[in-house]
Amino acid sequence: MAKGSLAKVRKPCIRPNCPACRSGHKHPALLFSFTRQGKRVCRYVPAQLEGLLREALDNGRQVERRLAQLGEELLERYRQQRS
Repeated sequence: MAKGSLAKVRKPCIRPNCPACRSGHKHPALLFSFTRQGKRVCRYVPAQLEGLLREALDNGRQVERRLAQLGEELLERYRQQRS
């Protein structure tokens, strides 16, 4: 599971005479953004980890949805018991 987001961006490389960077096209990169101690953090994601990280993010979203659902169900059961 993971919580955050993925973004495809284009970044310049470190080569001084790179034709792609010089033409303004730059190079594709994948960034993972998440919150740590209240601050936004971004990390580069290697291409071979993209699928795994997307799956982890999807799992995290499913868990969050289920937690919200459980909270709602708990409140509803409490109200039914009081009646």
